[in-house]
Amino acid sequence: MRRSLQQVRTVFLARAAAFGLASAGAQEPAERVLDAFEEIAPWTAAPSDDVRASLAQTQGETGRALRFSFDFGGGAGYAAIRRALPLELPENYEISFQIRGEAPANNLEFKLTDESGENVWWSVRRDYAFPREWTRMAIRKRQIEFAWGPTQDRRLRRAAHFEFVVSAGAGGAGAIEIDNLTIRELPPAPISYPAPTARATSSQVAFGAELGADGRLSTQWRSDPAGGRAQDFILDFGSEREFGGLVLRWVDGAYASRYDVEFSHDGVDWRLARRVEDGDGGADPVLLTESEARYVRLRLLEGPGAFYGLAEAEIRDLAFGATPQAFFQALACEAPRGAYPRGMRGEQNYWTLVGVDGGGARSALFSEDGALELGPGGASVEPFVIADGRVFSWADIEITQALRENYLPIPSVLWRGPGWELRTTALADGAADAPRLLHRYELTNASDHVREFSLVLAVRPFQVNPPQQFLGAPAGFSPINEIAWTGAEVAINGAPRLRPLRAPDAVRAAPFDDGAWIGAARGEASAASEQGFAAAALVYRLRLAPGQHAALGFVSSLTPNAAPTAPRGATLAWLDRRQEALTREWRGKLGHVSFAVPAEGARVVNTLRSSIATMLMSRDGPALRPGTRSYARSWIRDGAMMAEGLLRVGLAGPARDYLDWYAPYQFENGKVPCCVDARGADPVPENDSHGELIHLAALVHRYTGDRATLDRAWPHVEAAARYMESLRQSERIAANQTPERAAYFGLMPPSISHEGYSARPAYSYWDDFWALRGFEDAVYLADARGDGAGAARLGAQRDEFSADLFASIAASSARFGVNYIPGAADLGDFDATSTTIAIAPAGQQARLPQALLYATFERYWTNFVARRDGTVASSDYTPYELRVVGTFVRLGWRARANEALEFFFRDQRPQAWNQWAEVVGRDMRAPRFVGDMPHGWVASDYLRSALDMFAYERAEDAAIVLAAGVPESWFAERGFAVRGLETPYGRLDYSIRRDGTGYRVRIDGAARPPSGFVVALPSPEEVRFCVNGAPVAGREIKVDQPRTDVRIRPC
Repeated sequence: MRRSLQQVRTVFLARAAAFGLASAGAQEPAERVLDAFEEIAPWTAAPSDDVRASLAQTQGETGRALRFSFDFGGGAGYAAIRRALPLELPENYEISFQIRGEAPANNLEFKLTDESGENVWWSVRRDYAFPREWTRMAIRKRQIEFAWGPTQDRRLRRAAHFEFVVSAGAGGAGAIEIDNLTIRELPPAPISYPAPTARATSSQVAFGAELGADGRLSTQWRSDPAGGRAQDFILDFGSEREFGGLVLRWVDGAYASRYDVEFSHDGVDWRLARRVEDGDGGADPVLLTESEARYVRLRLLEGPGAFYGLAEAEIRDLAFGATPQAFFQALACEAPRGAYPRGMRGEQNYWTLVGVDGGGARSALFSEDGALELGPGGASVEPFVIADGRVFSWADIEITQALRENYLPIPSVLWRGPGWELRTTALADGAADAPRLLHRYELTNASDHVREFSLVLAVRPFQVNPPQQFLGAPAGFSPINEIAWTGAEVAINGAPRLRPLRAPDAVRAAPFDDGAWIGAARGEASAASEQGFAAAALVYRLRLAPGQHAALGFVSSLTPNAAPTAPRGATLAWLDRRQEALTREWRGKLGHVSFAVPAEGARVVNTLRSSIATMLMSRDGPALRPGTRSYARSWIRDGAMMAEGLLRVGLAGPARDYLDWYAPYQFENGKVPCCVDARGADPVPENDSHGELIHLAALVHRYTGDRATLDRAWPHVEAAARYMESLRQSERIAANQTPERAAYFGLMPPSISHEGYSARPAYSYWDDFWALRGFEDAVYLADARGDGAGAARLGAQRDEFSADLFASIAASSARFGVNYIPGAADLGDFDATSTTIAIAPAGQQARLPQALLYATFERYWTNFVARRDGTVASSDYTPYELRVVGTFVRLGWRARANEALEFFFRDQRPQAWNQWAEVVGRDMRAPRFVGDMPHGWVASDYLRSALDMFAYERAEDAAIVLAAGVPESWFAERGFAVRGLETPYGRLDYSIRRDGTGYRVRIDGAARPPSGFVVALPSPEEVRFCVNGAPVAGREIKVDQPRTDVRIRPC
C-alpha cells in the first residue's frame, strides 16, 4: 500500500520521537564506552616487516589513554594495534574515539574483523593529518566498508576484534594517542524523508515561501521588493536529517548572485556552510558533503533583479555530495551529453599514455575524445569547437584515433564535424624527471565556403582517469583552487602549467558558483574556488577559407612544480621540429629488432613495438612499473616479466638498471618485497616474489654476461634462496603428511600470490613454479660465479622442492577429482592463465604430467571458444590471457594461438592505439575499473607471446624453436624475416619463405644454441621432410649450421 506524503511524514516523526529526535530539547541516544584505555594490556602491536611499533600508557583527555608509537624506518608498510572486543552491532550506529598525535600525515585505518579474522571491514582516512589537540572522530555505519575476506555475506553484524592501523603515506616516525572508544546506537536510516516546510523574510502575494520547496518547477517563491536586498529563505525538516547538497533553481532574472548557506539545529544558532560569490541564475548546485541539520537558511545578499525568485530548493541525499567527484557525476548525468567528460556521466572512456622513457607518472593521459590530463591526478585540457553558433563537444561529432607511423607513442585524435575537422596531437619531450607535454590542435575548414570558428580549450578540474579508477590515487576530480591567465601562461594552484605558443583571443575563468564554465559570459582572467571547482577557457577565433587550416601549439608541464619550458619566441615550427626529432628518437628505441612481414602481419608488429613503448614510458627512472596511475608502483612480478621482453628486443639497459634498483629493497631476513613505491618496500607476503628476483638476475646475466652486475646481485640472490628454503621447510612437517593435507607438503606457504587469492591466502602453484624457477636460476648463477659447492647445495634444494611440487600436483588433482593442473593445491580451482607460468618461464613443460597439462589447455580452449562465440555469458576478462598465446605456441597449437590473438586484438581500445587495459569489458561503455591503460604487464605478456611466435628457447634441451606461431599464410610468396632478435646465445636473424612445395630458410646472426635450431613449419605431421636433400631423422627439422641457405622439401 502506498502511503501519502503526510502519512510518511507522520510515521517518520513518530519514529524520530521514539528515539528522542523530534524536539530540540530531546536527549540523544547514550554512548556506550567500549574501551576507556585505563588499561592497555588487551592491546597488542603488530607492525609489518622492518617497521617498529610500541604501546604505552599516557595521560588521556579524561583519565588515561593509549600511546601508539611507530617508525617506518624510511620504508613502507604498516603499524597496527589490535584487541579482541566481541560486539553485537545494532542496526545503525556510530563508533567514535578521541585522537591526537605528533606524526607525519599517513593513512589512518579503523578496522573490525569477525571471529575468523579473515573478513575485514574498515574506514580509511587517506593522508590523515593527525591533530595536535584531542579531537573526536566519529565513524557511522555507512562509512564502514567491507575490505576483504572470503565471506559472501558482507554485512557486518558482529565484530570480534578492533584494530587501529597507521599505514605508510608520508611514512616516517611518530606517535598517536587514542582515548574513549565508544559506540552510540542511532535510529534506523529512514527510507525517505518528509518534505520540508519553508518560510522567508518576505513574500509576494501568491508567491509564498512554501512554493519554493513544493517539488514543482511550475511554482515559485518571490521576495517582496519592498523587503530590501537582504532576504532569508529557511527550510525546516522537522527534525535533524542528513543530506549532501542543494540544487537551487532560480527564476529567470531573479537570482541571487551572492548568498550564504547556513545550518542550524535549533533555528537560533546558525553556522556558515557555504558562501557563493558569483551566481548567475539558472540552476546552482551546491556541494554540502556529510551535512546534518534541522534547518537550512539561504541568506540572500545581492542579485540583479528587484526581487529574488526561487522555483525550487531541492535537497539532495548524502550520495549526491559524498565527494566532489560524486557531485560532478550527479551533475553530469543531469546535463546534456558532452557538457562533461564521458567518464563523469557513467560511460566507460579509454585513454592512452603520453610520456618519455623513464618518466613514469610524470606523464599525460590522452583520452579517446581528445582531452589531455596534465600529469598524474592533474586537471585536463578539453577541446570544444563553436561553429555556426553551435557548441560542439565530443558527443556531437565522429571521432577516430591514430598513432604516428601506426606504432610510435605520438597519438592523435581526429574530430569530424559538419564541414570541419579538428586534429589533436600529443607528445612528450624532455628529461625523465621533468618532462613537458607538447600538444597541437589543427582546425580545418572542410566546407566550400569561408567560415568563422572558435576553438575553445577548457582547463577544468577533471582528470582523464575516470571516477571508477579507485586504486592507487583518487581519480576523476582534480581540484583547482586557483586558476589564472598571467598573460603568457595558465597557472593552476599558483604554478604555471600551460603555455600557448600563440596567446588566446579571450580568456574566461570561472569559479563554478554559477553552475557552469563553458557558457560563462564573463571573461575574468582568474578565478578562485575554495572547493577546488575553478576552471578557465582559452578562446581562439579563427576565420578559415575553404580547405584552409589553422594550427595552434602548446607546451605544458607534467609535474606540478615545474613551469612549462620552451625557447624564447618559440613558434609552431619549433614544436613541429621537436615532433620530428622525437619521431626519430622513438624509431631508434623501438627498432632494435626489425620485422619484414606480409601486410596482414602489420598489426602484430605494430602492437609489439607499441608494447615496448608502453613499458619504457611507464617505468619511473629505473623502476619498471605496470602503470602510471592505478599501478604507479613496481611489482617484482611485473618487472621480471617486463625485463625479459625488453632483453629479447635488445634493451638490456632498462633490465639491468631495474635489477640494481630493486634488489636493495630486500628485507633483512631475505624476503623479497612484492612491490616497491615511493614509500619503500611493501611487506605483504606474496611468495612468488623471491623466485622472481632471482630469475631477473639470471635473465640479465644470460643475455648480457655482465659479471659486475651478477656480483652486485649475488648477495640478494643468496638471501632470497635462503628465505625460499626456510619457507618450503616450514611446510615439510608431519601435519602436512595426512591424506587431507598431503598436497601441501613442502610447498611455499599460503599467500595472496599474484593477487589472485586476495580473499584468502592459498597454496598457489603460481608461487611454487616461480620458486622452482628461482632455485633453478640460483644454481645457474652460482655456477656462473664458479661456486660449485653453492650450486650443489642449491641444486639439492631444487630437486627436493621439485619432487614435492610434482607430488603435490598429483595429490591435489586426485583429491579434487579434476583432470587439469589446479591453480592452488588447497582449492582445486581452474586457472590456466596462471598455469602458463609452469611452461614459461618456469620451463617445466616436459616434466609436467602430460595428460594434466594438455587437458588444462584443452579446457581453456573450450571455454575460450564459448566466450568468443557468445555461447556462454561473459562480462569481462583480463588480457593477462595473452600469455596463453605463447603457451599455445609452445604446445604446437599454431592455429589456436593465431585465433586467440585475433580475438584479443579485437579488444584493443581504441583499436588504433595498439593497447589493452588490465580489464576488458564485453560492453565497452559499461563503467568499470580497468586498471592502467595501457597496462605494462599486459603489454609484456603480449610482447613475450608475440616473440615466441617467431622464436623461443626450449627449456628441456636449450634449442631455439623458429616460427612455431607464425601464421601459415605468412610463409607464402616473399615469406617473412626477423633481424636483431636477442637470445641467451646471441643475436638471431632469420628468414623463411615458401619455395615451391617446400621452404627456404636462412639463419644468420651470432646465436649458437647448444641444441641448434628447430624449424617449426605449418605442415601436416605425416609429411616427412628432407633438408638440403638429406632425410630428417625423426619428426623435428633441425638446423645446426647457420649462415647457409637451407632448402626444406617433402622427401
